[in-house]
Order: sequence, then structure tokens, then C-alpha cells
Amino acid sequence: MSDSSLLAHFAKKLQAGDCKLTPRREHVLRVMLENKDKHLSAEEVYNLVKLRAPETGLATVYRTLELFSEHDIIHGMDFGDGRKRYELVDPADDGHHHHHLICTRCGKIMEVDEDLLEHLEHKISSKYDFQIDDHQLKVFGLCRDCQKKKKP
Repeated sequence: MSDSSLLAHFAKKLQAGDCKLTPRREHVLRVMLENKDKHLSAEEVYNLVKLRAPETGLATVYRTLELFSEHDIIHGMDFGDGRKRYELVDPADDGHHHHHLICTRCGKIMEVDEDLLEHLEHKISSKYDFQIDDHQLKVFGLCRDCQKKKKP
């Protein structure tokens, strides 16, 4: 999907929830679209929004990110660095989030698209009579570059 069709898709999601895509919300959404391969913190989103709309406040960005989370436009997650990070929801997603590899040295975050927990989910659902709606897997370690730096 192109950025313009994604923008229209997310605008419809907001409208379905009785919300409008105001100009400030659109700035936040455009920043997320332009950085869809990254996991941005609220402060990083704010700094990028300020470049295009200097009158936008940090509180507005926080409220907008929360609104987008509530309407399943973005996902927020904590990678263990004390800051919530956000990424766009892929409209083609089957309902499961992808998994993440987090380098504990440089902070690099890599996405793992395979759903490695499907069998485990089924087993848990059956054994505990528990309906699983979603899961997240975060694996912490050293990326390839940091491993190379570590070796003599």
C-alpha cells in the first residue's frame, strides 16, 4: 500500500471511531508513515513533528499516539529501555504482531516476521482453556555488528 492509501485507510479507522484526522494528528501520522521501518519513541515523533509543525506540543503528540493505539493504527511496546516505542499497524497483518530482536549493546531493533509461537499458542489454549488474542516475543542479545566488535 502506498503512503497516501495508508493515510486514507487510517483516516477511515479514526472516522469509524467517531474521531477526525485533524491537521496535527495528520502530522503525527505522516511522521509514522515516513518512519514505518523504525520504532520511534514519543519524543522522537515529537521532534520530527516539530520540524513540520512547530506549534505542536509534546502533550498533543502523546495524546495522538494514545488515540492511534486505541484505534489500532499503531502498536506501542517497551523494549526494556524505559521508553515506549511505536510502530504502524500493517493493514495486511493477520492479527499477530511480529517479534523483535533487541541488541543490548547498541539498541538496534530487528523484526522477525515468522510466527514462531503458533504451536505453543494452540497448546496453551487447549491445556488451560484460554483464548489467546495476541502475543509478543522480545529476544535480547547482541547483533552481528556488536558480536564482531566483541571478538579480539
